[in-house]
Amino acid sequence: MAPIPTPPAEPQDSPDTYVGLASDAAERLARERGWSTVRSLESGTIITMEYRVGRLNFEVKDGRVARSWKG
Repeated sequence: MAPIPTPPAEPQDSPDTYVGLASDAAERLARERGWSTVRSLESGTIITMEYRVGRLNFEVKDGRVARSWKG
């Protein structure tokens, strides 16, 4: 049986630091800090809840990050 791959380490970065930033600036900063996937979602968007290592999610209201979480 093949070994289970070890996922890459996530950036040591708190999602809370992005709350309040303009969404485009937050996305750019997250990528600079090493997040492999950055997903911006409008408030109320239906999403799947699978956890993805290296993904940072933003809930955007009025062009600003209202909430941010890993996975």
